[in-house]
Amino acid sequence: MSKLVILGTAHGSNVAGKCSPDKRFREYQYSREICNMLHAELTARGIKCTVDITADGEPSLAYRTNIVNKIVEANGGPSNCIYVSIHVNAAGSDGKWHNAGGWCAFTTVGTTKADALAECLYESARVCLAPYADIMEREKKHGTYSPAQRPFRIDKTDGDCDLEANFWVLRKTTCPAVLTENLFQDNTRDVAFLTSDEGKAAIVKLHADGITKYLAP
Repeated sequence: MSKLVILGTAHGSNVAGKCSPDKRFREYQYSREICNMLHAELTARGIKCTVDITADGEPSLAYRTNIVNKIVEANGGPSNCIYVSIHVNAAGSDGKWHNAGGWCAFTTVGTTKADALAECLYESARVCLAPYADIMEREKKHGTYSPAQRPFRIDKTDGDCDLEANFWVLRKTTCPAVLTENLFQDNTRDVAFLTSDEGKAAIVKLHADGITKYLAP
């Protein structure tokens, strides 16, 4: 049985604050759009995939992981599935624009089976988001990004790139799970890149290429 990729959408229309300061960018909408595009791309590559929640609302985190775990159980168990939850980061909750930026992937704390998947995603991100990295470097001169920002946010203290956190959808999901934070919804230049055709294509491709590499025999 081939592995199933479960794509996780971010939050819901009923979760407050998950948007750009001008309210034009909404994380739940963007995540669902990217998941749908990624679903089409993975399917075209012959990879089995599904999306956890397609409706606009977020019933609860527990409801979401229950859905994911039922999908896992129905498709051969934890060793036969992976979960990739697609989000957009934020530097603050004050409703203001900030100068943080960058892409990253989270796994749960410690050595896990998801670490290898996160590494594959980082490798793909460096290639697919190279134009974004150039944008960040140029825009630092104008203050859009602070000098400390890096296009790829990493933590190598344990030998790999992924950041670690006990997010509910990571620790309560039975199969290997990664949560990606795809730039920042409260940075003007990040939002411009994310919503461009080029940006959407890059975000989809980095996930598709990373997942494909991870699943390769």
